[in-house]
Amino acid sequence: MKTIMLSVAMVMMCVMMVHSVKPQKDFSLEKFAGRWYRVGLAYDSPGFVPLRDKVKISMGIITILPSGNVNLTMWEALSVGCFPKYYQYNRTSVPGQFTYFSTRHNMVKDVTVVETNYTEYAVVLKYKNFDREYTQVALYGRSPRTKTQVLQKFKAFALSHGFPRASILTPPPAENCPSGSGQ
Repeated sequence: MKTIMLSVAMVMMCVMMVHSVKPQKDFSLEKFAGRWYRVGLAYDSPGFVPLRDKVKISMGIITILPSGNVNLTMWEALSVGCFPKYYQYNRTSVPGQFTYFSTRHNMVKDVTVVETNYTEYAVVLKYKNFDREYTQVALYGRSPRTKTQVLQKFKAFALSHGFPRASILTPPPAENCPSGSGQ
Protein backbone atom coordinates (compact mmCIF):
# COMPACT_ATOMS: atom_id res chain seq x y z
CA MET A 1 0.00 0.00 0.00
CA LYS A 2 2.88 2.33 0.84
CA THR A 3 4.39 1.71 -2.63
CA ILE A 4 1.08 2.50 -4.32
CA MET A 5 0.74 5.77 -2.40
CA LEU A 6 4.30 6.74 -3.30
CA SER A 7 3.63 5.96 -6.99
CA VAL A 8 0.44 8.03 -6.98
CA ALA A 9 2.30 10.91 -5.32
CA MET A 10 5.08 10.78 -7.95
CA VAL A 11 2.57 10.80 -10.83
CA MET A 12 0.71 13.74 -9.29
CA MET A 13 3.99 15.60 -8.81
CA CYS A 14 4.91 15.08 -12.48
CA VAL A 15 1.47 16.28 -13.62
CA MET A 16 1.76 19.41 -11.47
CA MET A 17 5.33 19.98 -12.68
CA VAL A 18 4.35 19.84 -16.35
CA HIS A 19 1.48 22.26 -15.93
CA SER A 20 3.54 24.69 -13.82
CA VAL A 21 6.49 24.99 -16.23
CA LYS A 22 6.41 28.18 -18.28
CA PRO A 23 8.26 28.84 -21.55
CA GLN A 24 11.25 31.14 -21.87
CA LYS A 25 10.18 34.74 -21.29
CA ASP A 26 10.18 36.77 -24.53
CA PHE A 27 11.02 33.65 -26.54
CA SER A 28 12.46 34.41 -30.00
CA LEU A 29 12.08 31.63 -32.56
CA GLU A 30 14.42 33.47 -34.94
CA LYS A 31 17.23 33.39 -32.35
CA PHE A 32 16.40 29.77 -31.47
CA ALA A 33 16.61 28.41 -35.02
CA GLY A 34 19.74 26.68 -36.25
CA ARG A 35 22.02 23.85 -35.16
CA TRP A 36 21.69 22.27 -31.70
CA TYR A 37 23.20 19.20 -30.02
CA ARG A 38 21.25 17.19 -27.44
CA VAL A 39 23.92 16.97 -24.73
CA GLY A 40 21.75 16.05 -21.75
CA LEU A 41 18.59 14.07 -21.17
CA ALA A 42 16.28 13.21 -18.27
CA TYR A 43 13.41 10.83 -18.95
CA ASP A 44 11.02 9.34 -16.41
CA SER A 45 9.93 6.32 -18.45
CA PRO A 46 10.95 3.10 -16.64
CA GLY A 47 11.92 1.63 -20.01
CA PHE A 48 14.58 4.30 -20.50
CA VAL A 49 17.02 3.35 -17.72
CA PRO A 50 18.25 0.09 -19.37
CA LEU A 51 18.83 1.94 -22.67
CA ARG A 52 20.73 4.91 -21.28
CA ASP A 53 24.15 3.42 -22.14
CA LYS A 54 23.21 3.32 -25.82
CA VAL A 55 22.29 7.03 -26.08
CA LYS A 56 24.77 9.33 -27.84
CA ILE A 57 24.80 13.08 -28.42
CA SER A 58 22.40 13.86 -31.28
CA MET A 59 22.64 16.79 -33.64
CA GLY A 60 19.58 18.63 -34.88
CA ILE A 61 18.73 21.58 -37.09
CA ILE A 62 15.68 23.76 -36.46
CA THR A 63 14.28 25.54 -39.51
CA ILE A 64 11.42 28.04 -39.37
CA LEU A 65 8.65 27.51 -41.92
CA PRO A 66 6.70 30.41 -43.50
CA SER A 67 3.68 29.38 -41.37
CA GLY A 68 5.65 29.98 -38.18
CA ASN A 69 5.83 26.24 -37.50
CA VAL A 70 9.22 24.55 -37.21
CA ASN A 71 10.94 21.64 -38.93
CA LEU A 72 13.38 19.72 -36.76
CA THR A 73 15.80 17.29 -38.33
CA MET A 74 17.64 15.16 -35.72
CA TRP A 75 20.38 12.67 -36.53
CA GLU A 76 20.71 9.70 -34.22
CA ALA A 77 23.64 7.32 -34.01
CA LEU A 78 22.32 3.77 -33.81
CA SER A 79 24.28 0.54 -33.80
CA VAL A 80 23.53 0.11 -37.52
CA GLY A 81 24.42 3.65 -38.58
CA CYS A 82 23.43 7.30 -38.49
CA PHE A 83 19.81 8.09 -39.32
CA PRO A 84 17.86 11.34 -39.65
CA LYS A 85 14.46 11.77 -38.02
CA TYR A 86 12.09 14.51 -39.10
CA TYR A 87 9.61 16.36 -36.92
CA GLN A 88 7.26 19.25 -37.51
CA TYR A 89 6.59 21.31 -34.41
CA ASN A 90 3.41 23.34 -34.63
CA ARG A 91 3.42 26.67 -32.89
CA THR A 92 0.79 27.43 -30.28
CA SER A 93 -0.56 30.77 -29.12
CA VAL A 94 2.23 30.87 -26.51
CA PRO A 95 5.73 31.67 -27.84
CA GLY A 96 8.14 28.87 -26.90
CA GLN A 97 5.42 26.19 -26.73
CA PHE A 98 4.83 23.74 -29.57
CA THR A 99 2.96 20.53 -30.30
CA TYR A 100 3.88 17.72 -32.64
CA PHE A 101 2.36 14.45 -33.73
CA SER A 102 4.44 11.44 -32.73
CA THR A 103 4.10 8.73 -35.37
CA ARG A 104 5.89 6.37 -32.98
CA HIS A 105 3.23 6.78 -30.27
CA ASN A 106 0.38 7.89 -32.57
CA MET A 107 -0.40 10.93 -30.44
CA VAL A 108 0.17 14.66 -30.04
CA LYS A 109 2.93 15.73 -27.63
CA ASP A 110 3.71 19.08 -26.08
CA VAL A 111 7.16 20.71 -26.28
CA THR A 112 8.19 23.77 -24.24
CA VAL A 113 11.44 25.72 -24.44
CA VAL A 114 11.85 26.36 -20.71
CA GLU A 115 15.09 28.33 -20.78
CA THR A 116 17.67 29.38 -23.34
CA ASN A 117 20.32 32.01 -23.85
CA TYR A 118 20.17 31.21 -27.62
CA THR A 119 23.95 31.16 -28.12
CA GLU A 120 25.01 28.42 -25.71
CA TYR A 121 22.21 26.24 -24.27
CA ALA A 122 18.48 25.46 -24.14
CA VAL A 123 16.41 23.41 -21.70
CA VAL A 124 13.42 21.82 -23.44
CA LEU A 125 10.58 19.88 -21.81
CA LYS A 126 8.61 17.26 -23.74
CA TYR A 127 5.40 15.88 -22.30
CA LYS A 128 3.19 12.98 -23.34
CA ASN A 129 0.34 11.08 -21.79
CA PHE A 130 -0.70 7.58 -22.81
CA ASP A 131 -1.02 4.71 -20.32
CA ARG A 132 0.54 7.11 -17.81
CA GLU A 133 2.17 10.53 -17.90
CA TYR A 134 5.78 10.75 -19.10
CA THR A 135 8.02 13.75 -19.17
CA GLN A 136 11.40 14.31 -20.76
CA VAL A 137 13.76 17.22 -20.23
CA ALA A 138 16.58 17.73 -22.70
CA LEU A 139 19.60 19.99 -22.59
CA TYR A 140 20.67 21.31 -25.97
CA GLY A 141 23.92 23.08 -26.73
CA ARG A 142 25.13 24.97 -29.76
CA SER A 143 28.20 22.75 -29.56
CA PRO A 144 28.63 19.13 -28.40
CA ARG A 145 30.70 20.43 -25.47
CA THR A 146 28.86 22.25 -22.72
CA LYS A 147 30.17 24.18 -19.75
CA THR A 148 30.13 22.38 -16.42
CA GLN A 149 27.93 25.12 -14.89
CA VAL A 150 25.29 24.57 -17.60
CA LEU A 151 25.33 20.79 -17.06
CA GLN A 152 24.98 21.30 -13.30
CA LYS A 153 22.09 23.72 -13.84
CA PHE A 154 20.35 21.16 -16.10
CA LYS A 155 20.80 18.34 -13.59
CA ALA A 156 19.54 20.53 -10.73
CA PHE A 157 16.49 21.48 -12.82
CA ALA A 158 15.71 17.82 -13.58
CA LEU A 159 16.15 16.75 -9.94
CA SER A 160 14.04 19.65 -8.67
CA HIS A 161 11.23 18.55 -10.99
CA GLY A 162 11.15 14.98 -9.66
CA PHE A 163 13.38 13.11 -12.09
CA PRO A 164 15.32 10.31 -10.39
CA ARG A 165 19.10 10.65 -10.60
CA ALA A 166 19.27 7.38 -12.61
CA SER A 167 17.11 8.96 -15.35
CA ILE A 168 19.49 11.89 -15.95
CA LEU A 169 22.41 11.47 -18.32
CA THR A 170 24.94 13.38 -20.37
CA PRO A 171 25.71 11.06 -23.28
CA PRO A 172 29.05 10.69 -25.02
CA PRO A 173 29.52 12.12 -28.52
CA ALA A 174 28.37 10.18 -31.57
CA GLU A 175 31.16 9.47 -34.00
CA ASN A 176 30.64 11.10 -37.38
CA CYS A 177 26.85 11.39 -37.11
CA PRO A 178 25.84 12.97 -39.33
CA SER A 179 28.93 12.48 -41.47
CA GLY A 180 31.00 15.65 -41.64
CA SER A 181 29.22 17.15 -38.61
CA GLY A 182 32.49 17.71 -36.78
CA GLN A 183 31.30 16.28 -33.48
